[in-house]
Amino acid sequence: MASLLHAVRSLVAPLTRTRVFRAVGPVVLPPAERALAWCSGGRLQISALLVPSLVLHSTGARSGRRRDTYLMYTPDGRGRGIVAGSSFAQGRHPAWTYNLMAHPDASISVHGRRIPVRATLIEDGERDAVWARIERQWPGYRQYERTSGRVVRLFRLERPERA
Repeated sequence: MASLLHAVRSLVAPLTRTRVFRAVGPVVLPPAERALAWCSGGRLQISALLVPSLVLHSTGARSGRRRDTYLMYTPDGRGRGIVAGSSFAQGRHPAWTYNLMAHPDASISVHGRRIPVRATLIEDGERDAVWARIERQWPGYRQYERTSGRVVRLFRLERPERA
């Protein structure tokens, strides 16, 4: 099954890097994700058909309001995950990255289960290794960074240490 999924990802991934997808994806996918989440009680996501996906529950950097963002993530061992602020290769960073920088304590929902997390911006020395891990899951994903003309923010999400 894993090899079939990898083959499907390898076929679909190049399509997600086309100009058409980068133009249509940001308009169509977020409302479609919200609709499916509403219908499934938060247990299903469109992106989860191909890759591990989550809902990031963060606090707005300026507004202080709760923000929910549907994201692909890459497992990083010991219950940690990595998210990339690729934003469909747009020229600016997505709002959720500013939210995590201002308020790193957040939570995620995976398969409808809510988990508290703390976000840490991945440093330059780790970026190549992290991108390699992400691209094992989604081939060619770093091309979004190259196309956007900016350094994509990468965050590690992990459960906060208990005091």
